[in-house]
Amino acid sequence: MRPTYGWLTACLTLAGAVALAARAEAGPLDPPGYQKAFSCSACHGFAGNSRTDTTPILAGMAPWYLKKAIADYASGKRPAAEMEPFAKMVEVLGVDEVASYFAAQPRQASAIRLDPAAVERGRVASAACVVCHGQNGKGDASKGIPDIAGQPPGYLQIQMLKFKADTRSPGDAPLKALKALMTTTSDSTIADLAAYYSNLR
Repeated sequence: MRPTYGWLTACLTLAGAVALAARAEAGPLDPPGYQKAFSCSACHGFAGNSRTDTTPILAGMAPWYLKKAIADYASGKRPAAEMEPFAKMVEVLGVDEVASYFAAQPRQASAIRLDPAAVERGRVASAACVVCHGQNGKGDASKGIPDIAGQPPGYLQIQMLKFKADTRSPGDAPLKALKALMTTTSDSTIADLAAYYSNLR
């Protein structure tokens, strides 16, 4: 009588299917929140790792700060015609899930090349910024101060110029001291500060 191995074949087939399913669950498009956050990739890059100079990196961003930014954009408190409709969409989809998704993504360093001389000038000029953002630019969540280290220099420069002109979150009392500082800072120094903080990891 010849032995039959049908049962063995069936077991191996089932085991293979389970293994494939397990690998599929670990795919880059399957983490919780991705389905609600994927449209952000068009501007902010895959998994929130922006490769452009003027678009911020969302990967690794603290949930509290991303949720505040979304709320401010959606309400018009932080005026931005390109962001307001997307912020409102995120609020409808589920801002908690979107913020948690980006917070869990490993941050990649900005791809923008920096001028070493500008980085050094920015380091020297950053003395006044250390009071709030700390020596490493990581901020202080307990005081509502965000981590700005490693963001693209163009983005950081644009935001500082908006603070200087009071076009970002106008009338926001907690930002009064920062805006006052920016009004005394030259545009060239702002560019150097942006290079310095972009250089931090």
